[in-house]
Amino acid sequence: MPDTQLPDDAPATALFPQFDSAIYRMIATEVEGLTDPQLDFESDEWEWSKWSIRRNLSHMASGDFRWFLLRWGPQLFPNGLPDLGGDDLESLAASPHDRRLDEEKYWDLDSILEKLRQGLEVAQTILSRETVGSLRSKETGEAGPSPGRWFAEAHPTGVRWESDDSSRSYLTLEATFRHRYFEHITHLYNIQRLKRAQGLPAQVEVPFEGYWALPDWDRSEP
Repeated sequence: MPDTQLPDDAPATALFPQFDSAIYRMIATEVEGLTDPQLDFESDEWEWSKWSIRRNLSHMASGDFRWFLLRWGPQLFPNGLPDLGGDDLESLAASPHDRRLDEEKYWDLDSILEKLRQGLEVAQTILSRETVGSLRSKETGEAGPSPGRWFAEAHPTGVRWESDDSSRSYLTLEATFRHRYFEHITHLYNIQRLKRAQGLPAQVEVPFEGYWALPDWDRSEP
């Protein structure tokens, strides 16, 4: 991760340069040329193999819309959400498919990658308008299941809980971007394990940081 001691007036893009193109490039390179059977391989042998490569990708693509438009949308886009190119937000972020894109609309690899690219562009648009200081001062909260200990371990700053209600948590915009970055690289690591389970080599080096680098994370291999 970049130096966290950047001044408050530094552009937010300096704190999360990965959202410019690096994340998309890594993911697209890793899945390039995979066949449908390879994309859809699932197994009950490991917990991480219960979602196929295709469904990991769909989850990754949906996540940026869910976080930046559903959770942060009213605060970040008070005059209206960005143009989604004719797509409805429900099919991108709130489908019934367990935190994935609507699989009736987005199933082939190219369509999923296009939504992944679009979601990352939304993230980059937000970063281009913010500073390091605004990322750290803006905050959103919600009631519901409290983030687990692993979440707090991965986010030493930017996460807090209501003092008298542990079911309500708050995240800064900085922690949200950190979470999205960690989600992308953790699911990319899962994609590589799914490839190895099929005898396929990994194509990129995934940074060993974030969720999958936590001491208690399941890093079992096929």
